[in-house]
Amino acid sequence: MRELNWQPSASIQNLQQRAQLLIQIRKFFNSRGYLEVETPVMGHYGITDLYLSNVTAHCQAQTTYLQTSPEYHMKRLLAAGSGPIFQLARVFRNDELGRWHNPEFTLLEWYQLDIDNHSLMVEVGEFLQELLHCEPLLKKTYQEVFLTFCALDPFVASISELQEVLRRYNLEPVLSVDETDRDQYLFLLMSHVIEPALISENRPVAVYDFPESQAALAQINKGRAARFEVYYRGVELANGFHELTDGALQQQRFEVDSEKRRQKGLPSVEIDPLFLSALSVGLPECSGVALGLDRLIALALGQTSISDVVAFDWGRA
Repeated sequence: MRELNWQPSASIQNLQQRAQLLIQIRKFFNSRGYLEVETPVMGHYGITDLYLSNVTAHCQAQTTYLQTSPEYHMKRLLAAGSGPIFQLARVFRNDELGRWHNPEFTLLEWYQLDIDNHSLMVEVGEFLQELLHCEPLLKKTYQEVFLTFCALDPFVASISELQEVLRRYNLEPVLSVDETDRDQYLFLLMSHVIEPALISENRPVAVYDFPESQAALAQINKGRAARFEVYYRGVELANGFHELTDGALQQQRFEVDSEKRRQKGLPSVEIDPLFLSALSVGLPECSGVALGLDRLIALALGQTSISDVVAFDWGRA
């Protein structure tokens, strides 16, 4: 019989240090008046996002969904009057697998009331300094990082100009030659050119003011999505929004996503009516951020893979 590797992927020492970091994280939020919450891991509705794949399950004779994020449930709590909240949530995504990706992982997600995404960036920077003992957060616009590292303006560049940058970095084979979706080019350049280049800053970098087409659940101000992403040492750590509170507009965005899923031949996903009902009652003005906890802990402990800081990675689960 083949010998099975039953041992954990992380060392016991790393797991002990992980536990201490979790205590420190809870202390950070408790001291600032956040309420820790727990929401369902399995729900009746998935997400319509084109770039995330739901993991489905079968329960009580129904197709159910392992949550890709606690966002919808947490916003329902906000609409119910919870006040500022945070959660250490187990989430599931049927997407990439690698040293920074695992189908099951932990998200640290939190929401603060009456602030915009810029104020939240300040708190994210303070959090990272406390956990990583790093330099203060540096802010750069989406436009700025593309001009600096790709020598083009992402808001006005043509498809041919974007293709030329792909050729410069030998990324042409990744996309179809007849691809017309500008965001596909921008996603590729962000992940393969800009993220690695940000290592040179030697501190966390928040990139903000994304294209309107990448707003997802964020507000739009002056043609820019009020969202930010945080990178450190070449790793994407967090994604934050000045949250959209308009239920009708959010439903329109979901419907657009659903149609794009249909056009691309992706599985259809019912739009979550419970989330939309909460928005119709009223989501308070707020900003929120989701941070990859396993990645954060790996960076804090000087590890090069999340397998080194989770008890059992996907290969041993």
